[in-house]
Amino acid sequence: MDDSHPAGTASGKIARLASFFRACWRGEMSLDRLFWRDMVLVGTAINIASSALALTLLGLKLPLWLVLTVHLLPVPYNIFLALAVWRTAEKTGGAKASMMMLGSALWLIATVIA
Repeated sequence: MDDSHPAGTASGKIARLASFFRACWRGEMSLDRLFWRDMVLVGTAINIASSALALTLLGLKLPLWLVLTVHLLPVPYNIFLALAVWRTAEKTGGAKASMMMLGSALWLIATVIA
């Protein structure tokens, strides 16, 4: 299949996504990229979008279980990102890596309680 075929494109995206998760988990990504781009920027944006959608659903007086589900949906991804930062930082070592480990723990706490 070539890249112009929709099925080929979808399978390529899935393969890239799987590769991303695998590299994060194995500590094979740049710590700076993982911390700043993937966790702080993308992870925070996902959390803000999820919270905004949950507030909208609450405003529409939809069931509380649905509102809470939408609000808490990013938590597994947040945990994954924080653990990936820790695993990568352990491989990298140094004071900067230790600060990023602390930052990821604080970020995770902030995203879960906010």
